[in-house]
Amino acid sequence: MNTGFKYIKGDKVIWFIVVMLSIISLLTVYSSTGTLAYKYQGGDTMHYMIKHTIILSLGLLLMYLAYKLKYTYYSRIFQIALYIAVPLLVITLFLGETINGASRVLRFPVLGLTFQTSDLAKITLIVYLARELTRRQDNIKSFKSAFVPLMVPILAVVLAILPANLSTAAIVFLISLVMLYVGRVNLYYLTGLVVTGALIIGIVILIMFNMPDGLQGRTATWKHRIEHYFNKDKDSYQVEQAKIAIATGGIYGKGPGNSTQRNILPHPYSDFIYAIIIEEYGLIGGAFVLLLYLVLFFRAIRISLKSPTIFGSFMVIGMSFSLVLQALINMGVAVSLFPVTGQPLPLISMGGTSIWFSSLAIGIILSVSREIELNNEKLAPEAAEGEDDE
Repeated sequence: MNTGFKYIKGDKVIWFIVVMLSIISLLTVYSSTGTLAYKYQGGDTMHYMIKHTIILSLGLLLMYLAYKLKYTYYSRIFQIALYIAVPLLVITLFLGETINGASRVLRFPVLGLTFQTSDLAKITLIVYLARELTRRQDNIKSFKSAFVPLMVPILAVVLAILPANLSTAAIVFLISLVMLYVGRVNLYYLTGLVVTGALIIGIVILIMFNMPDGLQGRTATWKHRIEHYFNKDKDSYQVEQAKIAIATGGIYGKGPGNSTQRNILPHPYSDFIYAIIIEEYGLIGGAFVLLLYLVLFFRAIRISLKSPTIFGSFMVIGMSFSLVLQALINMGVAVSLFPVTGQPLPLISMGGTSIWFSSLAIGIILSVSREIELNNEKLAPEAAEGEDDE
């Protein structure tokens, strides 16, 4: 590993994980897009492979550029970005392109690319909270000076995402809670917030299940998913086909490109790509992918503990928790532990902005790791000089 990464600084294990996830992504996306190619591209199976390779390559380039930039600059960059992200979320609600019954993306008219604004808002909020938690450490237990100013951007982002994407709003809220807890915000306030949030969710679900069919709109999808999740005797079509893929994969899998459920399972290249991984590479392959994400989180926590600044620590914790939480939710949906959410598997699922913002998050983590390594290199000659003087 040292030979391949000797010209790159930062955590070598995370670089290795990025390479492995990229290889898995290319193999699985090529295997799972066959039906899509025959449906929309006249059987040209290389079309989506080439497109995905370009998107993934741009993501890796973005990761490298983010890694090269000193991480302290992100404090100011994302402070400004937050004032762009929230209005973009609102614009998306009214002018965004509808996908699966909800306005989630903006389409660039010239390039034809779609942009999921919630991805920008999530990573922007993480960096912004890291900045504000650092600035307010002296008064972090105060309700007026810390809790309220921190909750305002969180609620603004969550409420702007909620109408179109309940699962993403919930994930952003949970990430924010974890960051506030790590940032030493008063536990009493956080407990009250969780209880209040639980009551609000309960009321929303109650209203949802008693709402006339003609007025349900997007809530009909949420209701449908919740009903299927709790009714274990009647799985949704997606979950049923995912279970078949996992069951037929066994321990060793059918081998690369030999999936049969990819032709039946909806969205096998994104939402349910983990089921295809297990079908082709077996329980061993599925466990290996899970291990990669867990090791990524472990290495990120080590980086946060060694960070030269509190801001770097908070930022790394937020970025790594976001990536791993999303990965666990995607895998949990595939094995029927969670209701269907539509969350992609970071750096593996086919997509545009999801891959790019996942790459940016890892690049920021590596930027902090790079700074630690550079500081250690500066201290090494000084330590050697001290030993020589003795």
